[in-house]
Amino acid sequence: MTYSKKFDSGLRLIVKKIDGLLSVSFGVLVGTGSCFETEEENGISHFIEHMLFKGTKKRNAFEISDAMDRIGAQVNAFTSKDITCYYSKSTSDHAGEAFEILSDFFLHSVFPEEEIAREKGVVLEEISMTEDTPDDLCLDVLAQAYFGDEGYGRPILGSSENVSSFTKSDIEKYIHERYNPENIVISFAGNIDEKYAEELVEKYFEREMQKRAFVPRGKKISLKGANLFRKKDIEQAHIALAYPSLPRDHKLSDAVQIVNTVLGGGMSSRLFQTVREKLGLAYSVFSYVSTFEEGGLLTVYAGVNPKNTKKAVDEILRCIDDLKKDCITKDEFERGKEQVKSSLILAQENTASQMILYGKEMLFKNEVFDFSARIGKIDSLTLSDCERAISMNFDEKYRASSIIGKVDRPLTF
Repeated sequence: MTYSKKFDSGLRLIVKKIDGLLSVSFGVLVGTGSCFETEEENGISHFIEHMLFKGTKKRNAFEISDAMDRIGAQVNAFTSKDITCYYSKSTSDHAGEAFEILSDFFLHSVFPEEEIAREKGVVLEEISMTEDTPDDLCLDVLAQAYFGDEGYGRPILGSSENVSSFTKSDIEKYIHERYNPENIVISFAGNIDEKYAEELVEKYFEREMQKRAFVPRGKKISLKGANLFRKKDIEQAHIALAYPSLPRDHKLSDAVQIVNTVLGGGMSSRLFQTVREKLGLAYSVFSYVSTFEEGGLLTVYAGVNPKNTKKAVDEILRCIDDLKKDCITKDEFERGKEQVKSSLILAQENTASQMILYGKEMLFKNEVFDFSARIGKIDSLTLSDCERAISMNFDEKYRASSIIGKVDRPLTF
């Protein structure tokens, strides 16, 4: 049961009604993130995400949190490469109150100078925390190695220098451009009447928003295929490899997910069974696929004892070579297909997951997500589709790598 509407301002609404629940999740999704930022702006999408919780015309920072807590609602936000999302989950009877609070800080934040200064300190600590979290740092460095210093290669948190320099004027200018109604989707999932959801959006958002021209920003994407390293005095060597994959709308995108599941997506995967279970080289080893509008990447990660770095990399490359040479077995294909389907089905029982799934589909494609059609598409995939997907991935010409640890040079192949 889904309902959608586009308002006069350009704002879009999607409602996924799920009967039998006592709660509802809702979020405001904005089509902006680090891949849209300039070098000087890098980090501002994430910084704004923090600042919207720091006070409005009617509530200060504590009063925003207190108002949500008083009705037992949860509230949070996240920033990624290409999206920023502010969301809440509440019992259905408090949905109207929670939505009003969310709309207040989204539309009416005033960005007090003292809060800007204080929050800079918080985000600078977050950047430092990433520097002290080597697996996260390894994947940030990998993005730079793969994409370079622009677009998707830019770190979500930005640099300490940039964050320290942001002003109230910078924040307001970026919001005016990127937080345009044409670039915003409001998504509901759970036990809420679609007409009531529409009334809430009309009352708290549409009446407050003005239609204005929206000029999309281009996203620079160029594959660098670099090998980068960062020396850290830590006990493990953190290794990551990236290979070109397919864009999110490609007809074989689900076949790539099946291939990834076989390679490193679970405990039965080839990487886990070889690198961890058979050879005991790593506690954590896995692969995953990231998809964007223009393309994607398949990432492999492992954390190993520094003395086992070469052996681990050799085994990872051997697993990939075997996959490219022999494809996957019929049994692996069927198992992988069921894993991909089940992750989609199980997500149907999580209102937050559904809110984001339906919201992204509307934001990126201007379409209502069709669950039955997606399951049918996965069911129709064949082993030959996975063979084709493998042939379109793992291009060594653009392979990138990163390594963090007691190292003096990048990985060599």
